[in-house]
Amino acid sequence: MDSFDYSTAFSRNIGWLTGDEQQLLRRKRVAIAGLGGVGGSHLLSLTRLGIGSFNVSDLDIFELANFNRQAGASLKTIGQPKTDTLAAMALRINPELDIQEFGQGVNAGNVDKFLHDVDVYVDGLDYFAVDARRLVFAACDERNIPAVTAAPLGMGAAVINFLPGKMTFEDYFRLEGHSEIDQLIRFLVGLSPAMLQRAYLVDKSQVDLINHKGPSTPMACEICAGMAATQVLKILTGRGQTLSAPWGQQFDSFRNRYVKTWRPGGNRNPLQQIAIKIAKSILRL
Repeated sequence: MDSFDYSTAFSRNIGWLTGDEQQLLRRKRVAIAGLGGVGGSHLLSLTRLGIGSFNVSDLDIFELANFNRQAGASLKTIGQPKTDTLAAMALRINPELDIQEFGQGVNAGNVDKFLHDVDVYVDGLDYFAVDARRLVFAACDERNIPAVTAAPLGMGAAVINFLPGKMTFEDYFRLEGHSEIDQLIRFLVGLSPAMLQRAYLVDKSQVDLINHKGPSTPMACEICAGMAATQVLKILTGRGQTLSAPWGQQFDSFRNRYVKTWRPGGNRNPLQQIAIKIAKSILRL
C-alpha cells in the first residue's frame, strides 16, 4: 500500500478550497458529541474535508436498529462501542488524525476536557439527550466556541449556528423550566420553524416522545452531515456568509424545497408559540 500523504489524499478539495485553507483545516480541532445517526456521518465528512483533530464522545454501542441510518452500523460492529468504531473508520481515511475519545459520553465532569482547544463544536447527540445538549451548548457559549446543530428531519435536514457574541442556544430554544416532553417539542419546532417534513409523515404513531422513539432515514443523515460540514468550513475559513440564530435553514429533498427561517426571540416569537401548540396537538400531548 502506498504511504499516506495528506496533500494528495485531500487534493480534490482544492479548487473549492485554496491550498492555504486546506492546511488551515488540517490544524483545526472539531468536537462532536454523539456518533450515531448524524454524528458518525459528521465525523467521516469532516475527516474527508481534511480536519486534522477531533474530540468525539458517545456512551452507546451499535445494535441492529441502527442499520437504517448510522454510518458505523454493520453486522461486524454490533455490540461494539460507537466511539471506537467511528474513530477507527476515520483513521482509515486519515491515519494522521489526532482523535480524543470520550467513551462515557460528555457530562459535567468531562465537558472542560471535551472542549479543550476546540475550534468548533458540532452537535451529533441523540434527539432525546436534552440535558447533555443543554450542558454542551452552555459550555460552548461560556468558552466562545462556535456551535452547529443540524438535525435529520424526514428526508432532509435543518441547521442552526450559535456563534460567539450572538443569540445563545438557551435564548433561542427557551427550554429552561419546561418538562422533558415540552423541551423536546420546543427543540424540534425551534430547529425547523417551517416544518417541511410534517407534510409527508405517513404514520404518526411512530413518533413516540415518551418512549424516546421516532422514524428516521439514511438520506436525512447524509444531507445533515453535508449541511453541517459546510457550516464548519465557513466558520473556520471565515469565507462565505454564516447565518446564526435566530436565522436557520431547512432543506427537504422530498418536498423539493429550501427555506431560510428567521424567528426573532426564538421560541418566544408568537409564530413559534403557535407552532408549539400545533405540534402538541398533532402528537396528542
